[in-house]
Amino acid sequence: QVELVESGGGLVQPGGSLRLSCVASGGSFRLYTMAWYRQVPGKQRERVAAITSASTLIYGSSVKGRFTISRDNAVNTVYLQMTSLRPEDTAVYYCSAEGYGYWGRGTQVTVSS
Repeated sequence: QVELVESGGGLVQPGGSLRLSCVASGGSFRLYTMAWYRQVPGKQRERVAAITSASTLIYGSSVKGRFTISRDNAVNTVYLQMTSLRPEDTAVYYCSAEGYGYWGRGTQVTVSS
């Protein structure tokens, strides 16, 4: 069983930055493709970014050039550096070990002046 715990969300002004972290415990973190998703009430969960075990990076079109995903296998952590934040980035952000059905509980990101 793998537990994923996200942190780093909060309130930020438009144009600001935040870094989200997701720490995994249990399992074989280095083997997983890790991903960040986000969800707004009433809408489907959207994949924001993913990083494979070989550190291949994948980004959604809405965040490309603004968000950066990275991982540190030594501390079982995946990060999402978010810059140039917009009000439409407001959502609950979740991390996931793709293909294994492991999800964190999410962290709220609110972009507002």
